[in-house]
Amino acid sequence: MSQDADLKAKFKTYRINESEYKHITSLLGRPPQGVEWALFSALWSEHCSYKSSRVHLKKFGKTITDKVVTAQGENAGVLDLGFDEKVVFKMESHNHPSFIEPYQGAATGVGGILRDIFTMGARPVVLADYLCFGEPTAKRMPTLIDGVVRGISGYGNCVGVPTLTGQTNFDAAYNNNILVNAMAVGLLLPGEELALSKAKGAGNLVVYVGAKTGRDGVHGAAMASESFDENSDAKKPNVQIGDPYFEKLLIESCLSVIQKKLVVAIQDMGAAGLTSSSFEMASKGQVGMKLDLSKVPLRDAQMGPEEILLSESQERMLLVCEPGKLADIQKEFDIWGLDASVVGEITSGRKVSLWWRGECLTEIDPDLLVENAPMYERPYSAWAPKHQKASLPAMSTDAKTWDLKGQLGTSEHCDRTWIYRQYDQRVQARTVRGADHDVAFHRLPSGRGLAVTVGCRPAWMKRDARIGAFDAVLYPSLQMAIKGAEVQGLTDCLNFGNPERPEIMSEFVASVEAIADVSIALGAPVISGNVSFYNETLGQNIISTPAVGAVGLRGDVEDIPHDRFQEQGSTALLVSLAQVRTRAGLTDFTGELDGVGVAAKIKGLSELVQSFKASEILSTQMSGRGGLLLSVAKMSMDGVGLAIEAGFTLEDLSDEVLYQMVFEVSPAAEAKVQAGLKKLGFDVQKLGVTQGQRISWKNHGWSIDEMKTSAREGFGGLLDGIS
Repeated sequence: MSQDADLKAKFKTYRINESEYKHITSLLGRPPQGVEWALFSALWSEHCSYKSSRVHLKKFGKTITDKVVTAQGENAGVLDLGFDEKVVFKMESHNHPSFIEPYQGAATGVGGILRDIFTMGARPVVLADYLCFGEPTAKRMPTLIDGVVRGISGYGNCVGVPTLTGQTNFDAAYNNNILVNAMAVGLLLPGEELALSKAKGAGNLVVYVGAKTGRDGVHGAAMASESFDENSDAKKPNVQIGDPYFEKLLIESCLSVIQKKLVVAIQDMGAAGLTSSSFEMASKGQVGMKLDLSKVPLRDAQMGPEEILLSESQERMLLVCEPGKLADIQKEFDIWGLDASVVGEITSGRKVSLWWRGECLTEIDPDLLVENAPMYERPYSAWAPKHQKASLPAMSTDAKTWDLKGQLGTSEHCDRTWIYRQYDQRVQARTVRGADHDVAFHRLPSGRGLAVTVGCRPAWMKRDARIGAFDAVLYPSLQMAIKGAEVQGLTDCLNFGNPERPEIMSEFVASVEAIADVSIALGAPVISGNVSFYNETLGQNIISTPAVGAVGLRGDVEDIPHDRFQEQGSTALLVSLAQVRTRAGLTDFTGELDGVGVAAKIKGLSELVQSFKASEILSTQMSGRGGLLLSVAKMSMDGVGLAIEAGFTLEDLSDEVLYQMVFEVSPAAEAKVQAGLKKLGFDVQKLGVTQGQRISWKNHGWSIDEMKTSAREGFGGLLDGIS
């Protein structure tokens, strides 16, 4: 093979382009050699380097407040909740692996996000997921849905962390590229130690702990940085294999050595495995490191140094400790049946040297790989809002033609019980509200309620990226507020198509700016997150989908309003922050979304709701996709329906309006609740009076039992053959 052909072959194997090759050669003062190709391939991949997004993600820096302990740059973000309680959380994607191998892709996505949490010294207490599937009838889709849900439940249940909330969407745009985003939340309680990944201390030891290294996941980071093509199935070896029981042992042993202050620094081996953990730790600490790859515990003794460096075998950690504490660390891991092997040491220089059977493979400054990765300013256009006002189709005035029961059986609106019934929601015994509610609540040791939910409605992203991203923060924040919880902080998982296409990059930039703007207005900092680009198959991009995870706080857990109507004879109020109306897929914007003005109302709303007892504000619900009548139907699924006031029109009941809420209040508290809401600037109307087993409006009625059957059978019908 000629020198030129050999170079082109390396470009293809290591996913390095000619421009990046020239940059590497300039940094090194020579062409890359041997394992250096693998190092640059991994750490300069989109997945690891954020080379197309870093320039824009800096905008989240202005969202940081004084309650932030750590933010971007660590394994996860940390917020101070007061009472000497800290919350640690992050959201990440595992989209490509889950499409290739759904069970293991989803399972290892859960395992990876959990390691980001306990690496910080925090015990994981809540899992959440954000899922986007294609049409249920699309090729492979039932198998993908089944595999992903089983993967999430199989890992989370076995490792002992409850999956308490999530969102599942269906759209043809995800037929060939599903989204699997996992969020984990952990706690640092009074007196517990926060662990960081900054290596330090020349002479300190580098210790490998956890599972042995195998060939699974080699080149996984580079694979996650590419679009799909017709050869996607050939990438199955790039998908990692997880063991939740092993991870449970790793959680307990790592938390033990961290809290006993035996660890100087610690990092999990995630994307790019040992390469990313070692070079990032050294770069953060501005230290050198010597690694002997021949000392890494292997599942296959025939593995070579490049495979060892790039393997993404699961349940592995790299830690730094003082030599005098090694014996104590090994004793702790031995208690849990795990090995702790010394694979290197911290050196006084600024180079990382890699050794293999007595030979030095390379000696390189880690900053060349970490801090000097390319930072592209991809072409994009300033966002031009698509505020199109179109003529709307005529609506029938006959409510019988609006098939409420049929709507509840569609993929968009059917009951998701089939999904969350597979999740263990009670493990750890601190769950107050689980996956059958819009907002999950975990009881903190202080007695307060930690609220968790996720958001992003792809249907709104289709219409306008800025409005959709704004909504991805505002909607979950309102969901919390109507439960009496105030949003404290955010994490995001920015799922987009090919960043080399200006129209995709334009939506990305608009989304980042919208999330940052509303985050600042709410005082809810973006403290962690993930970018997933190249969600594209054969040139077809997904809907741009900036999923947001929100964490909130409520002063108690005793009087949280329910999601469904509770008692007959209560008053239902329609509470509106009306900004946008839509019907039949068209959008008619009636006002601007003002983050600052909205934020003040949300804060006041959470305080107002928390001031009432559960016997006064019985239930609350956001009106979502499909309009008000569908939301009322979902609130009626426990058997209490609603007699809707005759003054409402069919348009009122079927239009989607941002942002409407339904409050069920006791007659005795109605006047007080209305006065409080109006004082905050909300529009309030009486929607109706709750009644038994039926929704009625004028001379029309719908049976709750029939609607419930349709909603619950809908999922099974869509996924015929899965039980």
